[in-house]
Amino acid sequence: MKKSPDNGYEAVSSGLKKRILIVEDQFIEAHDLQLILEKANYEVTGIARSVEQALDQIQIEKPDLVILDIMLKGSRNGIELAHYLKEKYIGFIFISANSSKGILDQAKTTHPYGFIVKPFRDQDVLTTLEIAFFRQQYSLESQLMQQFQLQKEITEIINSNVKKDDALLAFAKIIQTFIPFDYLETGFVTTTHYDNLGIIRKNIDLYQIVDSKKLSQITDLSLKEIDETYKKSKIDKEAIIYSEESLINNLQEAPIKALITHNFRIKSYLIFPISIAAIQSYHFTFYSRNLNVYSQESLKLLKALEHTFSQFIAKIYSTQETSLPLQKKEIKKEKPETTAVGFEGIIGNSSQMISVFNYIRKVAPSDTSVLVLGESGTGKEKIAQSIHALSDRKEKPLVIINCGAIPENLAESLLFGHEKGAFTGAVDRRIGKFELADGGTVFLDEIGEMSLELQVKLLRVLQEREIERVGGTSSLKIDVRIIAATNKNLEEEVAAGRFRMDLYYRLHVFPIIVPSLKKRKEDIPDLANHFIKVYSEKMGRKAPNLSDFALQQIMNYNWPGNIRELEHVMQRAILLTEGNTIKEIELSMSSKMHPEQVSEPFSIKTILENERDYILYILKKCNGKISGAGGAAEILDIHPSTLNSKIKKLEIKKEIS
Repeated sequence: MKKSPDNGYEAVSSGLKKRILIVEDQFIEAHDLQLILEKANYEVTGIARSVEQALDQIQIEKPDLVILDIMLKGSRNGIELAHYLKEKYIGFIFISANSSKGILDQAKTTHPYGFIVKPFRDQDVLTTLEIAFFRQQYSLESQLMQQFQLQKEITEIINSNVKKDDALLAFAKIIQTFIPFDYLETGFVTTTHYDNLGIIRKNIDLYQIVDSKKLSQITDLSLKEIDETYKKSKIDKEAIIYSEESLINNLQEAPIKALITHNFRIKSYLIFPISIAAIQSYHFTFYSRNLNVYSQESLKLLKALEHTFSQFIAKIYSTQETSLPLQKKEIKKEKPETTAVGFEGIIGNSSQMISVFNYIRKVAPSDTSVLVLGESGTGKEKIAQSIHALSDRKEKPLVIINCGAIPENLAESLLFGHEKGAFTGAVDRRIGKFELADGGTVFLDEIGEMSLELQVKLLRVLQEREIERVGGTSSLKIDVRIIAATNKNLEEEVAAGRFRMDLYYRLHVFPIIVPSLKKRKEDIPDLANHFIKVYSEKMGRKAPNLSDFALQQIMNYNWPGNIRELEHVMQRAILLTEGNTIKEIELSMSSKMHPEQVSEPFSIKTILENERDYILYILKKCNGKISGAGGAAEILDIHPSTLNSKIKKLEIKKEIS
């Protein structure tokens, strides 16, 4: 890859041209795009004016990526085409001048690799394209890695000679990372009676088999009644996902599903049938207590491994009577613990935290960049530590950098190191944080606080995988995985011009949202008892019990300071408790430090609103200066008359001062 001298972004190597299809019904804009792309050494496979033309060209030309307008002439729009592209694993970028919130919300559901807003500049297009190809590469690598890892782990069960129930439990733990569930139903299709086995997830790593007898106890129905319910139920012959309206309709056709859905509080499920020896059908049904958990990607992953699943089923039903107890012990690891290996220090069995654990397990084996999002005090650093501990880099360093605490004048030296004599006071060579982390992981905490100047340098490191010490004459190749965290809304920071869009998308490959404590209140008792135990041991005293009244107090409080605040409150409670019971929790200090704030309704700004905010921010930085050196027009790279028109149109003038 070589750098373009004017914008600093990577262009396409002449030997490996990326093929791009443009889907745009406006002649001038389509040809402007074509000129920009061909100048940057991309190959334009064609220009389609409608969805129908695009589908024809995709079949013939097979582009690497599609740039498409959201609004197109005809009965079908770009969003409909985007769903097709997603199914075919073809990356796409939206281009639009439409600022309707409803349209943009629909577009976001397709998960595009980027947006280009009309009118666009060359730099906007090329930057967005580079980010799109970067994200597409990691997306495809991630899919292949998931498939390989799942196949490998299921094959290990096949070769282990364990009993059927134990093999299914081991299978459940493995598949959970990739196809999350709260209840898994497995078994051959019969016409006479219900003979399926269920697996219910109790916490992070604890699963329990639910046979027909156990299901009878849970549902308060006799085995005969369950059999009759099953015999009345429609059997799906193809893989399918049920959620919302489709789920409601299916419950009427398949009362056995309604029985499970009602008793386990299910909101969506995925049915995956497999043909065994061409005469029998075996079904896996994944049930979740959350909506929209399952997608076409889930089905594709399962279908890619259908042969491995068939081998697994054939093996466990043929060897269930000749199992070896020793090997059973190796696979069965059911201990009712609140944490599992790799999650040390993270307490929680709520559905929100179990989802976080699933994401961590899914992303940890790869080198994908991770962005951890959440309020202050939710434990984002613990998430980063778990990702590192579960990765192949665990034997190498995890280097933590607090971006909000880096002195601006020492930032480059701290991160990338310096040579002796590089500046006044540099009496020795210094190894930077990135070099120290070589082979390991860099955790960039509070990334939203990083200065724009440092963001540019970080982006270059991420792109080129090399650093240069301050005062150095040569570059050093480094191999680090990046995990970043912030409590800020980075999309708002990008819109305000405080965070680079290209860096945001480099980091936003795999986001993990850590829930606030008020959204996972069922975890509060375990967390409180954990802190009581930890601080009692530090003080050399017996851990006091938590009274019912004290427990009720902490359950009713909203914890604006999250886990960090709970930790400090419990530490204080132990210090104030003289006996063996914490009778009351003093929350008055916490309430004063974190007064209850009225939450503002969530809203998504239109493109025009974001543009207005950005222009206003630049104008204020330039003290209202529009033209000339250092003026807003120069920074925004547009003509002063164009900027004046925008200021008038967006009614900005009165707010500049």
